[in-house]
Amino acid sequence: MNPLCGRCNLVVYPTEKVNCLDKYWHKGCFSCEVCKMTLNMKNYKGFEKRPYCNAHYPKSNFTCVADTPENLRLKQQSQMQSQVRYREDFEKNKGKGFSVVTDTPELQRIKKSQNQISNIKYHEDFEKRKMGGEVPFQKPSNPSPGAFQPPAASPNFHYEQAPEPVQPAAAAPPPSSGKRYRAVYDYAAADEDEVSFVDGDVIIDVQQIDEGWMYGRVERTGQQGMLPANYVEAV
Repeated sequence: MNPLCGRCNLVVYPTEKVNCLDKYWHKGCFSCEVCKMTLNMKNYKGFEKRPYCNAHYPKSNFTCVADTPENLRLKQQSQMQSQVRYREDFEKNKGKGFSVVTDTPELQRIKKSQNQISNIKYHEDFEKRKMGGEVPFQKPSNPSPGAFQPPAASPNFHYEQAPEPVQPAAAAPPPSSGKRYRAVYDYAAADEDEVSFVDGDVIIDVQQIDEGWMYGRVERTGQQGMLPANYVEAV
């Protein structure tokens, strides 16, 4: 029997199932509780078994506890118990090898997702190098001694210098739509292929990737990369 979605409470079929936070979700239903941005296993944050994006993740407020003699005694006692437990575990596991991690369906799914992301990154880099082009270095041929004839009008004879090797052209960026967007929230990049910006920054050379993500360049800093689509608005 197929499980029910944790948000819409409808049946989730295997082709559209996301297993996370001890629940099953439709891919479209796995979104932020506040802004409804579509999330994935790479950028979600769980709080009380509900998904949130990085900007709307609930922040916990800590309360100050008075450092009374009783609290100090309990703290010291806890530290002593932790040290005793650590020594017991160390003596018990000394000489044993590493434990084998069970290859659960969840670990297999995460491994498969990482492989897919690596393949996409590899193809993007390959296409960028292909669009930029590479010019092979050609070694200049040595002319024969009798083939060189200096110009008759010039009394100072000189030889032409060997051409310098041509450097490969830089990889061209992905094609952009020419649209301009303005940031309405601050965003800190969570991965190396993302870009950070602050409220009010202008994003140019924007390319729509999917419903939840874009690719663009921050006009203020010149950095380019992926950014969430619900953090910006069209100018």
